Amino acid sequence: MSELITAALVDLDLSAETKQDAARSLAERMVAEGRVTDLDGFLADVAAREAQMPTGLDGGIGIPHCRSEHVTAPTLAFGRSGSGIDFGAADGPADLVFLIAAPAGADDDHLTILSALARRLMDPEFTEALRAERAPGAAASLIRGEEAAPAGSVPKAPAPEASAPQASAADDGTPVDGPVPDSVAPATEPFRIVAVTSCPTGIAHTYMAAESLAAAARAGGVVLDVETQGSAGFERLDPALIAAADAVIWAHDVEVREKARFDGKPIVDTGVKAGINRPAELIAEARQKAERGETTVLATGAAAHRDGGATTGGDHAHFGVRLRTYLMSGVSYMVPFVAAGGLLIALSFAIGGYEIAGAKSVADHFVWGESASWAALLNQIGTAAFAFLVPVLAGYIAYGMADRPALVPGFVGGAIALTINAGFLGGLVAGLLAGAVVMAIQRVKVHPTLRGIMPVLVIPLIASAVVGFLMFIVVGKPIASLQRALTDGLNGLSGSNAIILGIVLGLMMCFDMGGPLNKVAYAFAVGGLADPTPGSLKVMAAVMAAGMVPPLAMALATTVRSRLFSRTERENGRAAWVLGASFISEGAIPFAAADPLRVIPSVMAGGAVTGALSMAFDCTLRAPHGGIFVVPLIGNPFLYLLAIAAGTTVATTLVVLLKSMGRNTEAPAPAAETPEISVAA
Repeated sequence: MSELITAALVDLDLSAETKQDAARSLAERMVAEGRVTDLDGFLADVAAREAQMPTGLDGGIGIPHCRSEHVTAPTLAFGRSGSGIDFGAADGPADLVFLIAAPAGADDDHLTILSALARRLMDPEFTEALRAERAPGAAASLIRGEEAAPAGSVPKAPAPEASAPQASAADDGTPVDGPVPDSVAPATEPFRIVAVTSCPTGIAHTYMAAESLAAAARAGGVVLDVETQGSAGFERLDPALIAAADAVIWAHDVEVREKARFDGKPIVDTGVKAGINRPAELIAEARQKAERGETTVLATGAAAHRDGGATTGGDHAHFGVRLRTYLMSGVSYMVPFVAAGGLLIALSFAIGGYEIAGAKSVADHFVWGESASWAALLNQIGTAAFAFLVPVLAGYIAYGMADRPALVPGFVGGAIALTINAGFLGGLVAGLLAGAVVMAIQRVKVHPTLRGIMPVLVIPLIASAVVGFLMFIVVGKPIASLQRALTDGLNGLSGSNAIILGIVLGLMMCFDMGGPLNKVAYAFAVGGLADPTPGSLKVMAAVMAAGMVPPLAMALATTVRSRLFSRTERENGRAAWVLGASFISEGAIPFAAADPLRVIPSVMAGGAVTGALSMAFDCTLRAPHGGIFVVPLIGNPFLYLLAIAAGTTVATTLVVLLKSMGRNTEAPAPAAETPEISVAA
């Protein structure tokens, strides 16, 4: 660890009051040491990681970390605060702050060493020794594992290795990580658990959860094997260990890889922080599930719990939450097709005009020197990409429900939806049908000799036939009729009806700035572009205009009333100008996360004004993205820009007024949760 931290990277009197200032103070030391090339760029990456999940841990520890292209070498800076800094931990502020910086392409050896540090943070002797240390150089040596702790023996950092710790309290030849407690008698058949830990960055929390679970297992007389799906290597658990396990624990914040390996085991499914903060409870829950005989069917990725032979829903989450997850899965995979196809079509219109949509096939009529041919080429490529919208939406809704075997029936159902003119709604229904049919088939017990061909042959074949029958014969025509009714309704929008729709869309776009409501509104608008009508073009214009308001409003607010915002927020405000102009609503997320009660209502009001005005002005838009860069493609462009300016002014005025009402802007409250970021808006 000698290359990671030096005395110059240690601050034993960290005076920062907020997590943003703490990160900046430690990052400035990294810049001075040549470890970070762009301070602001690096801090933006740290803030983005923090927005995914607060990095405070119980026990007074804050561990902000990220991968960044602005980092030249894996680096650790340490700060000790006398007053404590709020990093979002449940038990209060952190006095020990570790800022971990990893290059975007860091090698596994360095990342493994960083993961070793993460494990040591679970040792109370180590953390207490850091609290007692008086010299920066000695603190750096202690972190590197080069000297003993003043308060007692502190184990040195474990040697770099990609595999996760094992824990056992049995004296039967099982590998043991540490001494067996005297209070635990040797057991002939110890309780065995396999676990998977993972976090979005894969540097710290992944390995801290593994170490915490291992320590709790040692104390409880449990044999534990952990697979850390992090940046320092992904070494799969031995299938024999999984087969012998009595239960499984998933402590993760990203999708568990190859989850079908754990089919038929009792599974405790939770977040990575639970693995760090309450490992004993998770182990106890795993024991209880095993004792009840509760197992989980994951053969092809869909979870379905069986308790005593009775099959129940595969997810303990509320049905509405699961449904939203399924739909958002389809939308997230659809968005790249929207962006690529839509912008290509928009560019073709900019070059060749709207009549280029009726051009002959460029495969037979392309002329190198004619701009019209190039415009037609872009248009036809974009149209080909757009043709995948409904099948991809349906396919990945089904995938979100039942994994890969559901892709084929999902895509088939989506293609049929286009064939029968059921459109966007047909795709939604087809995806849900495909997922449900596959999940039903997966619950049928089959002979072991057939299991190998079920996911690749039997399930896609049967599910495609069933979904095709339902879409062609049963539900397709009613959905197509409803789609036509909605299309006619959009075409007939005028006056107050259009304005009300604009208000609703504006509120949805600005409520969570990339979260589920934002995505629903955006998907509704994009679905209309697949078969554009005057009404659907108005909807697309209103949605994009409203989505630009949150970052533009925060950028303007930090400009006109900078004293109301922290230094970090003012820096984010400068970036928000570009993000807002580009229709990237996520530019306002740092502000909403820091002060949701003031920021979110303000930008929602501005978005509602913009959506209403866009509809009232009869603005239209044929491109699904682009912000001000596609203004030439907007119907009534000057009025459109006026609508955006009006909404931005309203949102800015409200947020400034609310923040002026007695708020301490130098210490913004941390957000408990940040909306999900999407590429769409």
